Amino acid sequence: MRKIYIVLTYTGTLLAKLVKIYTRKEYSHVSLSLDEDLSHMYSFGRLNPYNPFIGGFVQESPHYGTFKRFHKTKTKIYSIEVEDDQYESVKSLIEDIWNHKEIYRFNFIGLCAVAFHLKIKREKCFYCAEFVKYVLEQSELNLNLPELIKPNDFASINGVKEVYNGILKEYNL
Repeated sequence: MRKIYIVLTYTGTLLAKLVKIYTRKEYSHVSLSLDEDLSHMYSFGRLNPYNPFIGGFVQESPHYGTFKRFHKTKTKIYSIEVEDDQYESVKSLIEDIWNHKEIYRFNFIGLCAVAFHLKIKREKCFYCAEFVKYVLEQSELNLNLPELIKPNDFASINGVKEVYNGILKEYNL
């Protein structure tokens, strides 16, 4: 058995505030990590910490990029135990998307549609929660996630354990 980490965050940016308003939940972003220390987190988000309008597949860390810029980012970190083959599948999917990241786009239309309780899926386009759901489901983790996915939905999946709740940069093993 191995662990993967689901990282919910709230930076306090304008977009994060808008997501928080329409979801009525505390966190507005979700990332996946294969490392307990979160040295490599993966999601769909800002490609540039200073430009919220250009998004795509990103490797994140508490120590650089967007989370370094927004150093008071709030987080809840969860772990989930998975079989070795599921872990390898998650890792392989992330590597494949990373190796072809230039063909993937941020699903701004899909993200906006969630506010109206609509699902708009576009080929090779994800917003953060769509990406995490896609990777977990493709890796045969049967988590019964809702069709219209939001970051906070990952906090209630079976088998998830809260690891940390606080400021992201203060997360310390």
